[in-house]
Amino acid sequence: MRKIYDKNELNFALIWIGVYVVVCSVADSISNTIGVAKIVTTPLCIVMTAMIYLWICRNGLQEKYGLCKFKGEAKTYLYFVPLVLLVSTNLWYGVRLNLSIFETVLYVISMLCVGFLEEVIFRGFLFQAMCKNNVKQAIVISSITFGIGHIVNLLSGSGTMETVMQICYATAIGFLFTILFYYGKGLWPCIITHGVINSLSVLANREAKTMERNIVSGVFLCVVSVGYALYILKKVRTQK
Repeated sequence: MRKIYDKNELNFALIWIGVYVVVCSVADSISNTIGVAKIVTTPLCIVMTAMIYLWICRNGLQEKYGLCKFKGEAKTYLYFVPLVLLVSTNLWYGVRLNLSIFETVLYVISMLCVGFLEEVIFRGFLFQAMCKNNVKQAIVISSITFGIGHIVNLLSGSGTMETVMQICYATAIGFLFTILFYYGKGLWPCIITHGVINSLSVLANREAKTMERNIVSGVFLCVVSVGYALYILKKVRTQK
């Protein structure tokens, strides 16, 4: 891994994106065939999470990739209250046990790992590889790539309209997380928020979710994410 990384950080990031997408997509498909949600995906996500985390630590790259203390002042970031608002959306229409307890546990563990993996790969590897040349371009590409990556949800049975909405608000959230990481120099708030949002989706009352409600939730996520990101940009520039 180190040889590939030293040779070209961007290729290293793209390789990890490809590996992550393929492994998770195939694992989800096999899990569905077996009939137990995330039974194959969860252990593979744990292995990938451990591999990346240990590799980063072994090479002393924790600070570069934000696996350290968040360096921004909490009040500058509104004490992260907007992140709590983002997390709340999956619980707006009630709580429901959609899977068995065993499958729910597997789902939550896998989603916490996904929060770590996607943040480190997209916000860490990809963004850091690109921002050396052009920070603004890196922010845009990292955000859009993260959003478009959710198109793979079509393979797991998600509807076209639902997937389009996911791409839109994932892009907005990706923009916010990139801003948080770039100015706060820490990735943990993004990792935790991302993991919790994904995890709580298994408890969402899906029967109460109509298309209209999904649109409302999606618009809310976009507005809060973009609005919060713009607030941070303005606040940080004012303090300089």
